[in-house]
Amino acid sequence: MTPVVRLVCLLGALTSTLSAQAPQESDLLSRVRRLTVEGRRAGEGYWSPDGQRLVFQSEREPGNPFYQIYVLDLTTGDATRVSPGVGKTTCAFFRPGSDQLLFASTHHDLESEAFQQAELDFRASGQERRYSWDYDPEFEIYTTAGTTGQLTRLTNARGYDAEASYSPDGRWIVFSSMRDAYNRTLTPAEQEQLDIDPSYFAEIYIMRADGSEQRRLTDVIGYDGGPFFSPDGQRIVWRRFDAQGLIADVWTMKPDGTDAKQVTKFGAMSWAPYIHPSGEYILFASNKLGFENFEVYMVDVEGTKEPVRVTYSDGFDGLPVPSPDGRRLAWTSSRGGGREGQLFLADWNHDRARAALGAAPNRSHEP
Repeated sequence: MTPVVRLVCLLGALTSTLSAQAPQESDLLSRVRRLTVEGRRAGEGYWSPDGQRLVFQSEREPGNPFYQIYVLDLTTGDATRVSPGVGKTTCAFFRPGSDQLLFASTHHDLESEAFQQAELDFRASGQERRYSWDYDPEFEIYTTAGTTGQLTRLTNARGYDAEASYSPDGRWIVFSSMRDAYNRTLTPAEQEQLDIDPSYFAEIYIMRADGSEQRRLTDVIGYDGGPFFSPDGQRIVWRRFDAQGLIADVWTMKPDGTDAKQVTKFGAMSWAPYIHPSGEYILFASNKLGFENFEVYMVDVEGTKEPVRVTYSDGFDGLPVPSPDGRRLAWTSSRGGGREGQLFLADWNHDRARAALGAAPNRSHEP
């Protein structure tokens, strides 16, 4: 073998080795920038169908320590509140082909202002508590019209109704509900479980965009939540927790609840899945590296490969949502400093993502 041929072979081997290595954050994300600075925290940014706006939740209203819903115009940088301003809100989503968007809210609860003051007093006292999500049984799903601001209530069942999103054609809404803990008589063991962790009773439901034909899709012990439709509307992706509420994995199913498939078996809390517009892979968050360190990962939609890490930042990186054209990524991160999250945006390298997934090892199917 001549020196020239040997050099070519060595270079080829080096190139092959590098291509097989796991990508770094800069390989997948470029032009990383922070979108929100106002308020204590912000997160869960979801794109408008034209990719010009993000709807998100933020704690920034005077006199209200809880999340409210805002729309951020990416061309001007202006953010406008679209929720009532009273009570708690979460999980907003634009309706395709319409000026409507949906979100969950407790503003109808007559105790809302009392809860707000109690929380403000607690914070003013200097006391601290570990952050945890509030599964308020008063959460109901509403829509608001962009032109008039008219609110329409879609659900009316005791128990947390939230985490809703539209189908690509705007005709259906999939959501998570804990109503099964309130619409029947619980056993003593179930009542004890409800007192400890209401999310144990969460299941996935579907309804028409006007709130009619509400029906349950899942019936498994543990928290089923965070559902989204696939880009073609043929599947629903969501995350399912185990009965102890410690381990979660990504699943998909048909919109009628059949053909449920487990995509990840990561041995960690893997949640907030969202399918890339290409339909080829799912972005999600996981604390695989430690309870306090959530990172964004990606995995092929069939779950044949081991997940590939996307973000490299201490603290929290999660709730990843690709833009409608698949070329940008919005997510929630604490990388700006402190423990509280804010919205971040970056350009997304789809070709590099596909290559990294192709080079990932096959998933182990060991129990």
